[in-house]
Amino acid sequence: MDYQELCLLVCIQARAAGKFIANERAHFDLSKVESKGLHDLVSYVDKTSEQQLVEALQPLVPDAGFIVEEGTSTKRGEHFNWVIDPLDGTTNFISGIPLYAVSIGLLEDNELVLGVVYEIGHDECFYAWKGSKAYLNGKEVHVSGTDNITNALLATGFPYSNFDQLDNYIALMKWGMIEARGVRRLGSAATDLVYVACGRFDSFFEYDLKPWDVAAGAFIVKQAGGTVIDFSGGDQYLFSGEIVASNQALSAVMQEKVSAFMR
Repeated sequence: MDYQELCLLVCIQARAAGKFIANERAHFDLSKVESKGLHDLVSYVDKTSEQQLVEALQPLVPDAGFIVEEGTSTKRGEHFNWVIDPLDGTTNFISGIPLYAVSIGLLEDNELVLGVVYEIGHDECFYAWKGSKAYLNGKEVHVSGTDNITNALLATGFPYSNFDQLDNYIALMKWGMIEARGVRRLGSAATDLVYVACGRFDSFFEYDLKPWDVAAGAFIVKQAGGTVIDFSGGDQYLFSGEIVASNQALSAVMQEKVSAFMR
């Protein structure tokens, strides 16, 4: 498989989905919003975008299945599976906050081999494929060189429904607020991850996430020279719901602190 050629084709489809989402935002009707669960919102825009992506990606790898947020396809592939979030940052989208993204990853035999995140508001397409560097709109990007937590800008997200570890999580964020340069919460995990990849953030951590939230972004971070682990320091971040993405210099301290607070 030519991963580079495939990745560039996926970028085209991510941008097409982004154009549809942007056009719908211009006249979005709040009455179309539905609730999937506690604080978990969805609209026809998410569903239509996902269906468009499923239909566009299917011919690119005919044997591939899909792991998708809105359930527009239940097909599973034996070797290949697309992992898609058609609109990461739905609450931002619904509220008119211009930070949300299309996220597309590809699994080959449980290994991520391709990632594309298109952040719509700033027209920024981040992408990488197996064996490549990481890119933003055609230019190579790399994680930051920050080597001291005091100078680090951290990013996180808040759980929507799983509050079992909320006290521990707040304690972890308090540590970040005191020890680091700052802590940001953008509302889109895919965007947080690619911001680590290009050095805007030095580290990102969150729990209660789904594979489609992190697949593409995590892959791009690794191709940009960063590290991605779960809270225990392992590599089960895709399906465990736990993720810590960092540059190389801060990976150890971030893993130490996250595991200490989120035990």
